Amino acid sequence: MWLQHNGTEYEVTEDLVNMGVPKQDIVIGFQSPFKRQFTEYAVT
Repeated sequence: MWLQHNGTEYEVTEDLVNMGVPKQDIVIGFQSPFKRQFTEYAVT
């Protein structure tokens, strides 16, 4: 799952995880690939 933009203060990723989506299946697309490697989420 690719999260392209979060223009709110609301943590969409936390809701996805709470609904059962594994962190390794979520890409924080608005962060550079370099920074993604330091998160708990997928890189690509």
